[in-house]
Amino acid sequence: MVRRKRTSRILSHAEQRLASIESINSSLDVGEGLTVQGYTEKIQNLRQSIKEYNRTLSTIDNLLTQIVENEKDLADYSENILRGIAYKFGSNSHEYQMAGGTRKSDRKRVVRQNAAVPTA
Repeated sequence: MVRRKRTSRILSHAEQRLASIESINSSLDVGEGLTVQGYTEKIQNLRQSIKEYNRTLSTIDNLLTQIVENEKDLADYSENILRGIAYKFGSNSHEYQMAGGTRKSDRKRVVRQNAAVPTA
């Protein structure tokens, strides 16, 4: 399952606004510490955060794939080792039961009753 990567509408609007502001003056300072340089730094910070977030998601997706593969491998191995114990000791043995299997004699058989067919 691949997670959706993050994009930012706010980032794209800010980049467009920055381009417009730079067309006015590339070193504009409107006071109160609001400058083109500060705006550019804020945009870069958000861009870097999104990039790191998306990279981390890719790493997590890779780890999840590894976990799923390891689970399948372990499930197969568990099944094979139980079969090996059944082969060596028998499927009705106490050893088979100790390994987690259900002894053949302990299995309940389903008894199906025939439905009564009405006769005419």
